[in-house]
Amino acid sequence: MKKYDWKEAIKRNIFILKIVGLWPAGDTYSLDLYSTYSCVSILAFTCGHNFFQIVNIYFTFPDLEAIANIIFVALAEILTAMKTHRVIKNMWMLKKLIADLSEDHFQPRNLKQVGMIEASLNFWKTTSTFLWIMAGGTVFLWAAYPVLDGSVKQRRLPFLAWYPYDTTVSPFYEITYVYQIISVAFIASTTITIDTLITALNEFIGAQCDILCDNLKQNSVENQVNDFGELLICCIKHHERILRFSADLNRCFSWILFIQFFISGTSIGITMFQLSMAAPFSSEFFSLLMFETGILVEIFTFCWFANEVEVKSANISLAICHSDWLRFAANVKQNINFFLLRSQNPIQISALNIIYLSLDTFVKILRTAWSYFALLNQFRSPK
Repeated sequence: MKKYDWKEAIKRNIFILKIVGLWPAGDTYSLDLYSTYSCVSILAFTCGHNFFQIVNIYFTFPDLEAIANIIFVALAEILTAMKTHRVIKNMWMLKKLIADLSEDHFQPRNLKQVGMIEASLNFWKTTSTFLWIMAGGTVFLWAAYPVLDGSVKQRRLPFLAWYPYDTTVSPFYEITYVYQIISVAFIASTTITIDTLITALNEFIGAQCDILCDNLKQNSVENQVNDFGELLICCIKHHERILRFSADLNRCFSWILFIQFFISGTSIGITMFQLSMAAPFSSEFFSLLMFETGILVEIFTFCWFANEVEVKSANISLAICHSDWLRFAANVKQNINFFLLRSQNPIQISALNIIYLSLDTFVKILRTAWSYFALLNQFRSPK
């Protein structure tokens, strides 16, 4: 059977990472033209836009509503800058993870297993497309907001930020307007690409668990005693390789996940606060609604695919029980016992071994976000 190309599913992610300067030719950056492009684009669009918005918080303090207008977007953009840093720092490990997917251990054995992989990836593709739609719609509405509400006549920019020049004077206003939109589009593309890549790698782990379970069931039914002993060793090696891959994935993105969940709860709460103050069915209202929906789906996909890894890896110990182990030789039974003990603990995706991603974690984040919203709303409400 033709070798399965795992990279085909994430080729769009790799392409966009190249565009935003996060995919050098080698395992690390070197002194070449692409590294110069990466440095200039990341500093200008990701770091520069963040800097101007953060400085503006200083000038608006202690106006709560004004700060809320800035910080709900600024937090998401700061998060993107942190993600960019972690990806650059762990570039060699990320390249290694993707290269490891071509190993023979990770290859499906038949068309049935290929179908299992494709079925698993369909939901990931759907959520990824939805995130891109939400991001594109949000950026468009933010870009068009000053035009739609007529504030462009007062030289209002899409985002509140401080600049060391008068932005109400032409051509500085037009240049700054375009700069903000390009920056936000650059930041949105970066964060969604990194997030969907992480969830794709989680989905690959889940698909590998499905393949391993199917191999165990097929081996126990189709093969004789001697053959099963040899194939069981191959399955044990496959399981060990899955464990190493998931451990490498945790090391590579653990900090990103930790920062993501710390900031996202705050962003969701503040955006809810902004939604409560926006005029219903205005362009600002819809832009906030799409932004809020995008964050919720983003967090949900992290938790969903991590939860899938845990559930599917827990099925491995059950799959081995399909074998008629009573008729096997003593050494084969010993290998089965070893495999059962090793596969009892399911694989868990964690953030610094502090937060373990699951659907329960998603619910906890929603509760935290509601607490932030209630706190902000209490300060706004008349006493």
